[in-house]
Amino acid sequence: MIFLWAFLVGGVICVIGQLLMDVVKLTPAHTMSTLVVSGAVLAGFGLYEPLVDFAGAGATVPITSFGNSLVQGAMEEANQVGLIGIITGIFEITSAGISAAIIFGFIAALIFKPKG
Repeated sequence: MIFLWAFLVGGVICVIGQLLMDVVKLTPAHTMSTLVVSGAVLAGFGLYEPLVDFAGAGATVPITSFGNSLVQGAMEEANQVGLIGIITGIFEITSAGISAAIIFGFIAALIFKPKG
């Protein structure tokens, strides 16, 4: 049953993203930004963690999870360090993912021939 809920929740998030591009005519960059901000807002109101508990990878794999990570890192670090922790917490919790994206993107650019 866990796999079904992960599939359905992840699918709904992807359908929302596709509708933003097809119906609202947002660019892929605007769609991605909207989904990240949506995840951050849901995390700010405490609604994203219950979704992660319910759907597992269906909620942690889509880009909305990045917004959740930003808010969680900022809130944890702010509680420990204070106001400056908001900025440092964002970088601390997301640095591994951002670094991996940059490194693997660079490697892919070296290996494959870009078109366009």
